[in-house]
Amino acid sequence: MQPEIADRIVEQFERGQLSRRQLAARLMGLGAALAVTPQAAGAARARDSTFAATGLDHVALDVRDVPRSREFYKEHLGLEVIRDGGEENCFLGRGDGFFLTLFRGKQPGLNHYCYGIEGFDADEAERKLTDAGLEVRREGGRVYFKDPDGIEVQVSGS
Repeated sequence: MQPEIADRIVEQFERGQLSRRQLAARLMGLGAALAVTPQAAGAARARDSTFAATGLDHVALDVRDVPRSREFYKEHLGLEVIRDGGEENCFLGRGDGFFLTLFRGKQPGLNHYCYGIEGFDADEAERKLTDAGLEVRREGGRVYFKDPDGIEVQVSGS
């Protein structure tokens, strides 16, 4: 729809119905409206969705050698160790918050990723996901489910 609006504005200019100043003003106005529209549309969709994610909370990776990977992320990305589980796991980030978890695994790759949810309640999250027809895995206050491609997603408080 937006390309058609821009095309109409340019056509009006080409037919002499708009001055250059009017053309610039209308295209800038269209640009400003489009910059806001995706956010407004996203907010409306969030009200109709199971959750309203506020951001990516963390990514968890399976790695062959946790200490080696820990040192890599410290050296090259300046991450700090938040909680160190030795050979088995390590939580990295900045300050008190972590955003990367390393787990020892046989096959390196994505373990899961986690979205922060405002007002998160694990019991409510489990109920909503189950009501949506998804299979839920629960570990204490942590709630996991798989996306359509089988990638594990976690939701937690933001």
